[in-house]
Amino acid sequence: MVAGHVELVLFEQSLTNADGIQRPFSDRVLDAAEKTAGSVLFDVRIDGDVSIRRIAAIGYDDAQAAIVVLDKSGQLRCAAVNGDASVLVATLADWGSSPLSEHVHAEYHGTATILLAKLRKSGHLP
Repeated sequence: MVAGHVELVLFEQSLTNADGIQRPFSDRVLDAAEKTAGSVLFDVRIDGDVSIRRIAAIGYDDAQAAIVVLDKSGQLRCAAVNGDASVLVATLADWGSSPLSEHVHAEYHGTATILLAKLRKSGHLP
């Protein structure tokens, strides 16, 4: 259900966009997190994927998370996370909360790619 609430906020953002210019992905994810009483766990760029540019997660107190992806056409998609994918979200959240000086030494791309594969396999992403 969390993903549904995030999706509604993202839809609302698209309706209130009168000038036709979308706000940056990070701003939209942060706004969705604030409006749904969550917090951004991570927000990363995906290089080399055929259809996805960015992926972010919004976490909630009850250990639920919603994944938001930006595809290459500029559309946002949202999915709930559970099971094996939760471990990957936690790993990326740890990376995201680490100091920037450690980001250079720790690699996130492989974990993000595996998370995308799991979301695709479960039918959440094309």
